[in-house]
Amino acid sequence: MVKAASQSKTRIRLNSAMVKRAKEILGAKTETAAIEQALDFVIAESENNRLAFEANERFVKNGVEIKGVYGKLDH
Repeated sequence: MVKAASQSKTRIRLNSAMVKRAKEILGAKTETAAIEQALDFVIAESENNRLAFEANERFVKNGVEIKGVYGKLDH
């Protein structure tokens, strides 16, 4: 988990059932920890998607043909 340079106290409304479920899934001890872990996950997933998209664009630009199980994939 990335530690923020600074922290702020924020009041936001969240679905308590969702926070509880995220806390259980992530094994977090507190609601704050669960929310921070979930945000870290979203940020990391976004970066992974960006890198995958860039790699795919390079493959297409260089003429690499990507095939799936059923044939050529559209891009």
